[in-house]
Amino acid sequence: MLKHVLDIIDLLDRPGTSGELLAAHLRAVHTAATGPLAGPAGVRIDVTTLDGDKGSTDFVAVTVPGRNGRLAGGDAPTLGVLGRLGGVGARPERIGLVSDADGAVAALAAAAKLLDMHGRGDVLDGDVLLSTHVCGDAPTQPHDPVPFMDSPVDTLDCNRQEVSTAMEAIISIDTTKGNRLLSHRGVALTPTVHQGWILRVSEDLLSVLETVTGEPARVLPVTTQDITPYGNGIHHINSILQPAVATTAPVVGLAVTAGTAVAGCATGASHETDIAAAARFAVETAKEFGRGAARFHDPEEFARLVELYGPMTRLQALLD
Repeated sequence: MLKHVLDIIDLLDRPGTSGELLAAHLRAVHTAATGPLAGPAGVRIDVTTLDGDKGSTDFVAVTVPGRNGRLAGGDAPTLGVLGRLGGVGARPERIGLVSDADGAVAALAAAAKLLDMHGRGDVLDGDVLLSTHVCGDAPTQPHDPVPFMDSPVDTLDCNRQEVSTAMEAIISIDTTKGNRLLSHRGVALTPTVHQGWILRVSEDLLSVLETVTGEPARVLPVTTQDITPYGNGIHHINSILQPAVATTAPVVGLAVTAGTAVAGCATGASHETDIAAAARFAVETAKEFGRGAARFHDPEEFARLVELYGPMTRLQALLD
């Protein structure tokens, strides 16, 4: 996985980075690995460019079909893996790959690994849909305690491009270093967020995280306001759980963290081994989720919560 991370960073850490550059690399990875045992047809790598008030960005979407996935008419569930960020660079204000890029690097490295596996014949049970966006000259914005990266397009547009109704559970990977809530360098899991509810942390995913890191699992604390839509004037830890406002599926955030508060626009702040751990978590979760061995939440317990206390979907809406 580290090799894929290094390859992706090399492609992102340049003024001329683009979605097409990354897509060409991912296609080459799959083509180079494809042999007589290759997985089923249906691999897709698409690039969509969106223009906003603050510039433009390229969305890269990757579909890796499973042997028994929905695309093949099977019943194995589909996992979504999203790399959340404002931009991979803040040129001309900052030169180089910014800390905020970690989520994009992890998602693209996970995509490269899954495409390599698929080409070699190591095909998962379920389909995996991966998406992120690439912008080397995104703006920055003030935030407490350290500045954030802004995005050329708003969160609603990001959700429209990245969140699919086909995703039956979602991992949202995001750099989460600009806070003092978790002073630990590595990766951390959030509780599951589902239709406006902050649920208990998934024991299955904790096990995957501990296996991948070889350390006790860290959990990132989140609050109700963190799972509300951006644009409501309320403080959010970051955008890690913004996909949860745009889906009925359970969402878990995977935070790339630091021991101190690090600005999202800081350069020289990305740790390749931590990004590789995040990407490996995504791949290992995809294996387990597709074969029904890892659950993001307990559906019966969730149904009981709604029965007792009512729906919380109003927290997914941007209200006046």
